Amino acid sequence: MSENKSYFFCGIGGSGMLPLAMIVAARGAKVSGSDRSRDQGRSRDKFAWIESRGVALFPQDGSGIAAGQTLVASAAVEDSVPDVAAANALGLPRMTRADLNAALFNAADQAIGIGGTSGKSTVTGMIGWILERSGRKPTVMNGAVMRNFANAAMPFASALVGDAGTYVSEVDESDGSIALYRPDVAVVTNISLDHKSLEELHRLFGDFTAQARVAVINADDAESAPLLARDNVLSFGFAADASVQGSDFEALPDGCRFMVHADGTAYKANLPMPGRHNAANALAAIAAALASGIPVAQGVEALADFAGLARRYEVLGQANGVTVIDDFAHNPDKVAATLAAVAELPGRALLFFQPHGYGPLRQMGKELAASFAQGMRDGDRLFVSDPVYFGGTVDRSTGSEALVANIVAGGADAVHLTTRAECGVAILDEAKPGDRILILGARDDTLTEFGRELLARL
Repeated sequence: MSENKSYFFCGIGGSGMLPLAMIVAARGAKVSGSDRSRDQGRSRDKFAWIESRGVALFPQDGSGIAAGQTLVASAAVEDSVPDVAAANALGLPRMTRADLNAALFNAADQAIGIGGTSGKSTVTGMIGWILERSGRKPTVMNGAVMRNFANAAMPFASALVGDAGTYVSEVDESDGSIALYRPDVAVVTNISLDHKSLEELHRLFGDFTAQARVAVINADDAESAPLLARDNVLSFGFAADASVQGSDFEALPDGCRFMVHADGTAYKANLPMPGRHNAANALAAIAAALASGIPVAQGVEALADFAGLARRYEVLGQANGVTVIDDFAHNPDKVAATLAAVAELPGRALLFFQPHGYGPLRQMGKELAASFAQGMRDGDRLFVSDPVYFGGTVDRSTGSEALVANIVAGGADAVHLTTRAECGVAILDEAKPGDRILILGARDDTLTEFGRELLARL
């Protein structure tokens, strides 16, 4: 549906926008765009690569808007933004990222949608890798760079462009756009508090799974339990009654291993990613692939070579006995999972956390503090900067001070320092051989650069 059309992406460098732009461009559409981060001089390598793919980039001042285009912009982008104002003045049609992605998804013969509060990007990448290794040619729309598909020519491989008939995509419940998707296979990794109330989440995920041929549901997740009663369910998890069941989990220095049981057969699985939560992600992907006609044995074999995603417990390197790890953890569930993976191995953790906005701190600050307080061990230290802020009219009355106060009240060692640079200095002063430094946060591409800076200074 994108062939011979012209799209202008407002915010083209975003984690959801960039892969979608690459997919529609590969299908014959003319693609151009703008991004506030580019105008501010951030992520230069990424924007240079986008231009090298034949995509024209413009300042976000309306100068790139032309007749005949469809504007693709977040629903949250205000009409006062110059690109939007220029498009409105020309009477151009406007789509959200989810509108366009859902149109491509719903047109596919086999559409696999991955939803859930945590793990959906990892599971999306895993499913894409299993299908690719099994000889399918899927199109994969992800929110993170899939390292199996990344190379020198394609460093920002958050999309894999394959056949239009097989479409694998993570879907977002945070803005309600999950309701736009009509999956053949619907995956729910878990349900927990993030952007919406649990009541709203139960309704959204219930509607999403009800229309699927097969619903792949987490049997270990209490909030997902109501979904397990449906007739179309294929369950996964470590629970004894899971259709695709894991057992005998063992943490390893370079990943983990466990058994996979399905249809009376047991398979030995080795995953080069740490954490029981990633073993659960693997079970979800194996189950989804099984629902799509891929035998369990092939799924297990493929995941032994799964390289993971950028910023998902990604080891940036080691210097002077200190390991630096980059991770996307930013909500209570993701933080708990990351800290659980940290606790599986010896060594003190020095944690840096940049909240991904002031709004999320108001919505889930207490739950986030509880995750840190409960997951940190004696000796672990947390350094929290002010939240990421790119401008706008957001209410900044609740900041990192309140988060740190609640973490300290919960018994963990945490400190608030205003800037990222201050946190970096404090972490380097503290670091000793055997420590692990973890960079946690979302919505800011420069967090990885910060991690690499610390590694270089070590």
